[in-house]
Amino acid sequence: MKKIVRTLAYAVAFAALLAAPAGAEEIKAGDLVITQAWSRATPGGAKVAGGYLTIENKGSAADRLIGGAVDVAARVEVHEMSMKDGVMIMRQLDKGLAIEPGKTVKLAPGGYHLMLMELKSPLKQGDKLPVTLEFEKAGKVKLSLDVQGVGAQAPAGEGHSGGHDMKGMPDHSGMKK
Repeated sequence: MKKIVRTLAYAVAFAALLAAPAGAEEIKAGDLVITQAWSRATPGGAKVAGGYLTIENKGSAADRLIGGAVDVAARVEVHEMSMKDGVMIMRQLDKGLAIEPGKTVKLAPGGYHLMLMELKSPLKQGDKLPVTLEFEKAGKVKLSLDVQGVGAQAPAGEGHSGGHDMKGMPDHSGMKK
């Protein structure tokens, strides 16, 4: 009987691990909570990559994501993609991205995102990419981006993230600037 109970306990623990989303790391920096940090794998020769994450401001004052740094790229910029007259436009946010108090901002494909510029080497699926983000108030924050498949639209454990469901969104992982 003890063997059955122990086996059942192991099975339940294993199932719980499988159900937990990958990349569930939560980083706290001042009043900010950063979760779901991820990127996409890039083909050889790609010069840029995107970085995605969720930032929640639990405080009473706004903060601003102003940039970052990563060893595999010359620089990290904060960008926005939007539609204008039926055309997808991507632009750098020169003043950064405001994170208002009590609000959550999601950096995701097709919207706000990090651009890793002038890649020195390709990003490989399964890697954890160390990044330092810079905020006006919270300062420098170290975290890792979980590298998903080339066409992933969400972090692992959230919808289709294996790179097969593009949902009509542009993939600029191989875009050259």
